[in-house]
Amino acid sequence: MNACRRILLCCCFCLPLLGNAQSVTNKNLPTLTRILFIFDASNSMWGEWQSDKKIHIANRLLSKMVDSLESYPDLQIALRVYGHQAESKLHDCHDTKLEVPFSYNNFARVKQKLKTLYPKGTTPIAQSLLACEKDFPPATGNIRNVVVLITDGIEECSGDPCAVSHALQRKGIILKPFIIGIGGNFESDLRCIGNYIDASGEADFDNALHVIIDQIFHPTTCQVSLLDQSGNPTETNVNMTFEDSYSHKIRYNLIHTMNTRGVPDTLLINPMPEYKITVHTLPPVSVDSVKLTPGRHNIIPIQVPQGSLQVKVISGQSDRYRQIPIIVRQADSCQTINVQYFDMTDKYLVGKYDLEILCMPRLTIPQVKISQSTTTQIKIPAPGTAIIQKNRMGTGSLYVMRGSQLEWVYNLRDADIQESILLQPGTYTLVFRPKESVRTVETISKTFTIRSNMTTTVQIPKQP
Repeated sequence: MNACRRILLCCCFCLPLLGNAQSVTNKNLPTLTRILFIFDASNSMWGEWQSDKKIHIANRLLSKMVDSLESYPDLQIALRVYGHQAESKLHDCHDTKLEVPFSYNNFARVKQKLKTLYPKGTTPIAQSLLACEKDFPPATGNIRNVVVLITDGIEECSGDPCAVSHALQRKGIILKPFIIGIGGNFESDLRCIGNYIDASGEADFDNALHVIIDQIFHPTTCQVSLLDQSGNPTETNVNMTFEDSYSHKIRYNLIHTMNTRGVPDTLLINPMPEYKITVHTLPPVSVDSVKLTPGRHNIIPIQVPQGSLQVKVISGQSDRYRQIPIIVRQADSCQTINVQYFDMTDKYLVGKYDLEILCMPRLTIPQVKISQSTTTQIKIPAPGTAIIQKNRMGTGSLYVMRGSQLEWVYNLRDADIQESILLQPGTYTLVFRPKESVRTVETISKTFTIRSNMTTTVQIPKQP
């Protein structure tokens, strides 16, 4: 099993939650919830089921649920029905209809329509899910679209309800649907659509409806514990992104905070999606398929042990290198993690990193170790200044001596007769040919030394 899927969600009840909830906010919760009921009115709903026929029990209990929804603000419901227009012998796989569209305060209309349903036909679940894409009107803002499918059987047409559900979730049209299987256990066939709830008996069906209300509306809180190497939740002040695992839409962007009690802050989170949580450390850490327990306090531990890195110059001010980039890569990797600057302190996950400092000549420092809660300080020599006086235009290059070898550092600007260049201490060779020269042998070569915090003037003679 993927390690990310083994994340522990520790649940506790309200008493521990009260002590940590002073900064809980509702600002990220949906401003509107829309619930579409997809109701099975196929011929099989005439079947006997404990105290009555399935259609009568389902109508009565769903109407009871609709009654309980009237007290919730910022809620719209709608009703789509399938299998109620054509006789079963016709096997009409397009027998699905939006009977009550979304609006506020349409609860009575939904209950009245439920009373008039007369089961007739087949079970086109995939077609009904596909049609529901247009049932949700376009809207802006923080809105969640919920589908509750109530069925006493599995797909009887050629469609693939699982594929349709996944496509709608990926497009961000709906959250993961709820499926209530009544009168039998259809989990093996229907659980791929969404959150399957078995309702083999009447009491199970009534309880399933209450479970759905709990998951949609009851507050769900969580703490993200950013763990150090010792497994303590001491890491903080880093952005976390909560992304819907199905639609890949970003639901929350939050900077991790410790509350006044010194523990990770408590958040109100919509429990309906499964989340991919990315902690934007350097490099980032992600855990996928995080599922919250609705109506409970969830603790989500994520290992992100960090230390810090600072790069300075020896025996001198870093001002002259203030704009010099430092490329940071994980050890033995080509991927750039960060571009840091001198005297700045940046955090990284514990581990080893390769540095490339874009001074002249470039410096590479491999295998720099970052340790938990400590600052690794790298110091390089202060630069010196080379003033190149060419006195005439021409073509030239600057090289540093590496033992007996020349390593290219810089190409002189053809049109400038004088240049000031910051260089690391060392021995350099300047190679130059005047623009007006037409003979290769007129190339000038001059060697000079650069020392920290000192200026060296390099005068190119007029004649080779």
